[in-house]
Amino acid sequence: MASFGIWVLTIFLVFQSGYGFYLPGSYPHKYKVGDPLSVKVNSLTSIDTEMPFSYYSLPFCKPAEGVKDSAENLGELLMGDRIENSPYRFKMCTNETLIFLCQSGKLSADEFKLLKERIDEMYQVNLILDNLPAIRYTVKEGFVSRWTGYPIGVKFQDMYYVFNHLKFKVLVHKYEETNVVRVMGTGDAVDVFPSGGKGGSDVPGYMVVGFDVIPCSVMHNGNLVKDLKMYDKYPSEIKCDTTTVTVPIKEGEPIVFTYEVAFEESDIKWPSRWDAYLKMEGSKVHWFSILNSLMVITFLAGIVLVIFLRTVRRDLTRYEELDKEAQPQLNEELSGWKLVVGDVFRAPSHPALLCIMVGDGVQILGMGVVTILFAALGFMSPASRGTLITGMLFFYMILGIAAGYVAVRLWRTIGCGDHKGWASVAWKAACFFPGIAFLILTILNFLLWGSHSTGAIPFSLFVILLLLWFCISVPLTLVGGYFGAKAPHIEYPVRTNQIPREIPAQKYPSWLLVLGAGTLPFGTLFIELFFIMSSIWMGRVYYVFGFLLIVMVLLVVVCAEVSLVLTYMHLCVEDWKWWWKSFFASGSVAIYIFLYSVNYLIFDLKSLSGPVSATLYLGYSLFMVLAIMLATGTIGFLSSFWFVHYLFSSVKLD
Repeated sequence: MASFGIWVLTIFLVFQSGYGFYLPGSYPHKYKVGDPLSVKVNSLTSIDTEMPFSYYSLPFCKPAEGVKDSAENLGELLMGDRIENSPYRFKMCTNETLIFLCQSGKLSADEFKLLKERIDEMYQVNLILDNLPAIRYTVKEGFVSRWTGYPIGVKFQDMYYVFNHLKFKVLVHKYEETNVVRVMGTGDAVDVFPSGGKGGSDVPGYMVVGFDVIPCSVMHNGNLVKDLKMYDKYPSEIKCDTTTVTVPIKEGEPIVFTYEVAFEESDIKWPSRWDAYLKMEGSKVHWFSILNSLMVITFLAGIVLVIFLRTVRRDLTRYEELDKEAQPQLNEELSGWKLVVGDVFRAPSHPALLCIMVGDGVQILGMGVVTILFAALGFMSPASRGTLITGMLFFYMILGIAAGYVAVRLWRTIGCGDHKGWASVAWKAACFFPGIAFLILTILNFLLWGSHSTGAIPFSLFVILLLLWFCISVPLTLVGGYFGAKAPHIEYPVRTNQIPREIPAQKYPSWLLVLGAGTLPFGTLFIELFFIMSSIWMGRVYYVFGFLLIVMVLLVVVCAEVSLVLTYMHLCVEDWKWWWKSFFASGSVAIYIFLYSVNYLIFDLKSLSGPVSATLYLGYSLFMVLAIMLATGTIGFLSSFWFVHYLFSSVKLD
């Protein structure tokens, strides 16, 4: 079924290649001179609290037609986005100045206190025009920094100032050849450009390719605006100086809001309009991370190669003619892993839990690989808000079939073909990781509800997620379990003795070596982890999914190699309890990621304010770490299982 979908996608792309194909939701809008442009507002955000709040929770101007929610997808809601209409109105290529927006009511004690809190917590206002977030440029010591959004206000000498005047600059690109390009689509996508022919319009069209904002604190005369209505001309000149603030907010006094907008033609083409947000900085660092990972892989691959060569050499030399003096030495050399032949496939402790965790790990790993692959191909660009989270949920639910299949087939393999209990294993695989995730998210959601944050998942969405879980994910996992029960179990190449062999005393605790093994996989991804953490918690846009895909592949290889080497080392010292150790040898990378998360909280998010924000951070980090442990542990276990099966099936033993 997956291959059929890939073929359909390939044919679709080839078919569309002659028509200027654009991905869904990312097609350009053509506007004529004078066409209205509507600005939208998103949630107020801060890297100090990580709790988004509604734009209209503060005494800002509201649209004359009332506040209306924009259509949002599941991913946007889960990310805490609340996109609503705003009172700002532009007309394409029409410069306007001195536009009066509104005068707020007299600030109550609660409103005044809330404004001061939001300014202290460095909350940002996020505006959107034609799907482009407003961007703000700052220059410090000759270095230009880019920021999405602008701060609500600023504190200066114990006084609080609100940015009540906004200076907008809209970059537009003139679309010349209106009769050449045709876009395939439905709805409003059909008439984005006129199709070829004589019916095409000669009226020039413009596309929005940039949206800049400069916030100012401006002194307004309250007497001048008494009789003004929204969008009227402000009667006196407004000077927008970003280096000074003029009027502090006071309890019991209103705030006057104004704005101006200027349009500027730009050479930026529509496909390149996100370059300002996605400007590649630190590409050398990404390449350094990948080269570092390749060195680790090469080193481990050498060890693995030596292991395989030694085992093959032993098997061959056993049947060669050797001197009688050399034979005892050879037998002594072979006395390690060969002695555990009767115990190496003995069922591990808690076999059902191992099967469930491996099944869930396959599901998470598959979701991660497919999502990153689609993102690297451009199907989940930052231009399409929320599609990354939505895609992850979709792929996770569909891959429930793989989770059920792997968990049940492994269960039957451990039970030597016994069908008994497969439905229970499939059901637990469907509920294990999602159950823990729902528990963590529910606790965090209560904290967000208590703080009245838009980051809290609405109750209706909670019900939808539960329905998706029990109506799609669980049935698909049970279907996968059914196929796993019908599939032939994996036959062990050797028989297991009835009495378990005693494991010799070890010089060092084996679990110490297992926990230390996680440092190598962590070394392959810790640099990329910094960029990911910055995008999640520092409000930066993550877009280098090509690098992430390479790092993901390298991580899979390193996890497999580390687990394989450690399993071989344990067998050589006659430790036949390799099942769980192979899982945690690569899965222990999650411990180091969690420690890195704590380090990031202390040193990079040191301004994070309040116990609620810290709890949210640690809760989400724990959720992420659990998923990584299951995925990486599954890689290690499956590679070790294949290695042990291959080793004892290809080497002839007495």
